Amino acid sequence: MEALRGSRPRPQIEIEPTRAPQRLAPFAYALEAAVVEDDEDLADGRLVLLHDPDGHDAWRGTFRLVTLVRAELEPEMAADPLLPEVCWSWLTGALQARGLSYGEPSGTVTRAGSHYFGGLSERPAASQIEIRASWTPREGRGGVPDTGAHLASWCDLLAQVAGLPPAGPGDASVVTLPQRRDPQAR
Repeated sequence: MEALRGSRPRPQIEIEPTRAPQRLAPFAYALEAAVVEDDEDLADGRLVLLHDPDGHDAWRGTFRLVTLVRAELEPEMAADPLLPEVCWSWLTGALQARGLSYGEPSGTVTRAGSHYFGGLSERPAASQIEIRASWTPREGRGGVPDTGAHLASWCDLLAQVAGLPPAGPGDASVVTLPQRRDPQAR
């Protein structure tokens, strides 16, 4: 938990602790984050670290990371049939780019579209992508995973979904979603 609390992500990512779910594991710690640029929310998410000292068969370990990441999209982008596979590869790619060892990844990528009617009919149609995932971070020295590095890879995923350029110079291997046309002001 100390590694999660002491993390310093890129300036556009605002992180704060939040209430963790109580029934998933004996111990849990949760963070919420938003990607904010020019006072506009571009993406947001939640990361939960679970720990069961007795282990969990489905996790194949004693720790589990669970996440939700979401962002609004241009409708044309949301219609791309490859979007779910690309978004899932962003998650696994963010973990691999930092050299993290993990197992048992699972999750969903969901596209949603909203059309407004009646008193809301003046709002333009909106599309959203949502990544829900979990994975087992491999334990390192002392039986504890490098949660700080996992948090950093999660922040990389958030930035990528938000459409921010890569933080590191010369990283042309990263393809990000373009920023949405009219982000909501905070």
